[in-house]
Amino acid sequence: MSKFTAHSADDIAIATIRALAADVVGKANSGHPGAPMGMAPVAHVLFTRFFNANPKNSKWFNRDRFVLSNGHACALQYILLHLLGYKLSLDDLKQFRQIDSLTPGHPEAGHTDGIEVTTGPLGQGFANGVGLAIAQAHLGATFNKDGFDLINNYTYVFTGDGCLMEGVASEAASLAGHLQLGNLIAIYDDNHISIDGDTAVAFTEDVEKRFQAYGWQTLHVDNGDSDLEGIYNAIAEARKEKNKPTLIRLRTTIGFGSKQQGTHGVHGSPLKADDIQALKSKFGLPADQTFYIPKETYDAYHEVAARGAKLEAAWNDLLSSYAQKYPAEHAELTRRIAGKLPDGWEKSLPVYKPSDAAQASRKLSEIVLSAIVPKLPELVGGSADLTGSNLTRTKTMIDFQPESTGLGSYKGTYIRFGVREHGMGAIANGLHAYGGIIPFVATFLNFVSYAAGAVRLSALSKHQVIWVATHDSIGLGEDGPTHQPIETAVHFRAIPNLDFWRPADGNETSAAYYSALTRRHTPSILSLSRQNLPNLEGSTIEKALKGGYVVHEVQGEDLTIVSTGSEVSIALEAAQVLNAEGIKTRIVSLPCWSIFDLQPAEYKLSVLRSGAPILAVEALSTLGWQKYSHEAFGLTGWGASGPYKKVYEKFGLTGPNIAAVGKKVVNFYKKKGGEVVSPLLKAIESIGGEHL
Repeated sequence: MSKFTAHSADDIAIATIRALAADVVGKANSGHPGAPMGMAPVAHVLFTRFFNANPKNSKWFNRDRFVLSNGHACALQYILLHLLGYKLSLDDLKQFRQIDSLTPGHPEAGHTDGIEVTTGPLGQGFANGVGLAIAQAHLGATFNKDGFDLINNYTYVFTGDGCLMEGVASEAASLAGHLQLGNLIAIYDDNHISIDGDTAVAFTEDVEKRFQAYGWQTLHVDNGDSDLEGIYNAIAEARKEKNKPTLIRLRTTIGFGSKQQGTHGVHGSPLKADDIQALKSKFGLPADQTFYIPKETYDAYHEVAARGAKLEAAWNDLLSSYAQKYPAEHAELTRRIAGKLPDGWEKSLPVYKPSDAAQASRKLSEIVLSAIVPKLPELVGGSADLTGSNLTRTKTMIDFQPESTGLGSYKGTYIRFGVREHGMGAIANGLHAYGGIIPFVATFLNFVSYAAGAVRLSALSKHQVIWVATHDSIGLGEDGPTHQPIETAVHFRAIPNLDFWRPADGNETSAAYYSALTRRHTPSILSLSRQNLPNLEGSTIEKALKGGYVVHEVQGEDLTIVSTGSEVSIALEAAQVLNAEGIKTRIVSLPCWSIFDLQPAEYKLSVLRSGAPILAVEALSTLGWQKYSHEAFGLTGWGASGPYKKVYEKFGLTGPNIAAVGKKVVNFYKKKGGEVVSPLLKAIESIGGEHL
């Protein structure tokens, strides 16, 4: 790496960024000008001296990845994207934080050209960066050959005090240090300010020592406001370190140049008009012009864009040569970059018949993984220290570890996340954002709640992350109410663009995996049992892929029982009792509400039809079942510790008791009289659905 050389446009470009940040936030009368103004110098040095990307093709695969973990500073990122020539105009900057603009209040992946990951909830972006770095290390180890260093990009993360206070960042940083991710460089905006004021009120630890303990290299620049050479040298030094991630602590002044610089007053509020004019004058810019961008600034950034275009062209030539020498590897890499699954992979999904042995759905999940992992090398994931319980590591997998540990290699596809559920989920979002990887992660369903922030961002960002969530109800038994999820399912079912699957048998488990692997823009949670479940009469993968179907049909029914997962077999047992007593009862399995919602109205009304009351049965909270049933039986409080069959008996979740409840429902609606209309028929809700 050559030494720092000043560019004639450095000062004016940095001044431009600072003034634009004030203008962007000022016009919107909303936003955070302080961090963009304080980080303008490091942003300028990083993007003009180091960052490799082609703004004309924001999806070039070997581009460097940039994450703004302190997403409230997004005015900075939008300004850089505009200057570099991404699909973001000056008019877009003027529409900051306005309805349907390309410059929303926090960066959104898939919405604005050049944004890698959605950030804003603090710490998430930092952990995404760890996922991006893991992805590069894995794909580089898998596909690079002598003379063909195809995948060698860096991941750069801007982060702030708030991010580093969040536990999710600590979890991810700890794992990144263990994994020796030398391709990861985090730049910490140490401006000593948070919303409550000076960080002295709550955050006084030695951040560098903490990161050294994690196994990171730490560097610092004491004058981040103007020491461009110091910033340059720190980034250059970070890039030299191949066996440790690097944290650069950059001491900056928030809102640099403003009358309120260095105070929390400039953190989350627009500057006053006279302040903006004064800082423009101070920086040698016309005080009476807004959104002013000098030609020298544009020229400097267009040089960067031209360099990036040349880098991609050279990379494309290298990829073509790679195809000649390594045709099989080339075909595999380009398939994975395109996000196309191998032809015929679904033929490996296990299919079951009723006579097959009863097994826990977590075991059925393991059988699916064992069948598909050899067919789908893009499946990369692991467990939060529950591998033996989640059953997620198949016999063909190798651990993703630095070779120096003797525990695996970067070619490995199984990640030991440790007890870090939230970090795991956010890292998985980064893995998917990189491309070429479908991440899966695992823990007990109850502890997916620890990762709810990351799950929510998976859904918002359309990251195809697969959660293997075992021990999914009171059926886990002896561990008791601390581990038994009651409210978890309804929480995740309420999240838009998230498929929550609760399969009842082997075919439904295979269907859940098929759906999770083919829904490229939707995360999935597979809610799996600890206890054995019988294979159902009449279940098929095809039927389950509709999200809901009739397991046991009768005509002229008196009652329909709808259920999911481990309670479907209990509902069938209840139906036997009821039908023997002359109460005609049909059974519906509804393993995935969101998939069922996407089906045509005619089909849905054939499954949950009018004419008889519908009773929902689930060993979870009944909240939400009102959409699909007239009555619901489940948990109204916490679970209990004991053998799982005894726990089910305690809460009345047995065939005989559900039959008794069913009788009560039938008698109530007969006494009530009148037509019983399907709960799907509503005045103000369409029962149609659109595929996401």
